[in-house]
Amino acid sequence: MATTRTLVLMRHGKSGYPDGVPDHERPLATRGEREAGLAGAWIAEHVGRVDAVLCSTALRTRETLAATGLGDTPTRFERDIYGGSADEIIDEIRLTDTYFAGTNTADVTVSTLMVVGHEPGIPWTALELAADDDTDIAREVRHRFPTSAIAVLTTEKTWAELAAGSATITEFCIPRADQ
Repeated sequence: MATTRTLVLMRHGKSGYPDGVPDHERPLATRGEREAGLAGAWIAEHVGRVDAVLCSTALRTRETLAATGLGDTPTRFERDIYGGSADEIIDEIRLTDTYFAGTNTADVTVSTLMVVGHEPGIPWTALELAADDDTDIAREVRHRFPTSAIAVLTTEKTWAELAAGSATITEFCIPRADQ
């Protein structure tokens, strides 16, 4: 019997641009912290439990993860997600069972995985995985994927089998206070 897996792809919150700070070390802006918190609430309500997280090593993605309230979820920080292409991010996702099996936090069965990364890698990953990239949701993802945006995909494939066209984009959210 096939198991449905859920993939939550999130772009980091709005970042600050302090003088002299390299891109990798840019922190979240106040707005980014607020909207990442809204994203965490949306994920809790619409997705439910997240079993594991893959997160870019950039400061703004780490702060985004913390602001979502999912910081106690088993997490692996991967440099390849920072600036990663869709193929590189998918390669990281394929290693999910390897990354989270037998960790210090006990064996983790990952049915729902969240990836916190950057634009353009995160929206490109959603579109690359989409079996049908001409749906209303896919067109919206293609049109804009602002900070703190979330695309939710489902697949019957194992994480190791994940490939182009093997998932469905089921939801897309841009968490803002005025919603």
